Amino acid sequence: MLTEQRHRMILELLKSKNIVSIQEFTAYTNSSESTIRRDLTQLEKKKLLKRIHGGAQRLHGKLQEPNIVEKTAQNTRVKEKIGLYAASLVEKDDCIYLDAGSTTMQMIQYLNPGNHMVVVTNGITLIPHLLAKGIKTYLIGGLVKPRTEAVIGSGALNDINGYRFDKCFLGTNGIHPKLGCTTPDPEEAILKSKALELSQEGFILADDSKFGEISFSKFAELSDVTIITNELEQEILSIYQEKTEIKVV
Repeated sequence: MLTEQRHRMILELLKSKNIVSIQEFTAYTNSSESTIRRDLTQLEKKKLLKRIHGGAQRLHGKLQEPNIVEKTAQNTRVKEKIGLYAASLVEKDDCIYLDAGSTTMQMIQYLNPGNHMVVVTNGITLIPHLLAKGIKTYLIGGLVKPRTEAVIGSGALNDINGYRFDKCFLGTNGIHPKLGCTTPDPEEAILKSKALELSQEGFILADDSKFGEISFSKFAELSDVTIITNELEQEILSIYQEKTEIKVV
């Protein structure tokens, strides 16, 4: 098969799946892993995709954001591992802020109600899971984003100012060594920044696909947060460890 034809097939598969593993590429193109890895490197240099651990990811515009269904379906096992570790950081009588998002949602199943924590969140989709665990929960008010079911805006900002947190756990769309943590929505970025400001400790929950990504609105410097993530290539890990604390689970 010609290289150009194989490249077209790789990009076609990414359009349909967003994140594709090396094994899926090899099966789809009937090529070897070494050939696919070389192809992915070439396509990344042309800025047509982003390589991630074990595969590749479709590039998104800086204002683009997957909806909650798409987010929940992506990298579920990895998000569960990240959520398990994040939940282990919650101590007895902690007051915590949980950001709206699919990775923070994975924390909830591992929270121990016996620790008598209090949760404040802007994530509508998190509420049923928190209530099912018997966890005391406050939902801040404001404008609801239909795409992600996150509460944002001036009302949310006013509400969150009434709380103080031991820890906050935030999602992100992009993590960059120079440009920090970013998200597509400026209003959501303001709320994330405020949550960090009101917290004694701030944690970013992000799988490896978020590293090197840049979205429209910055909400944190890397030095302001601890990042909880899954396995990263050593070269990438070393770059970010110079900027902040990273826990690989």
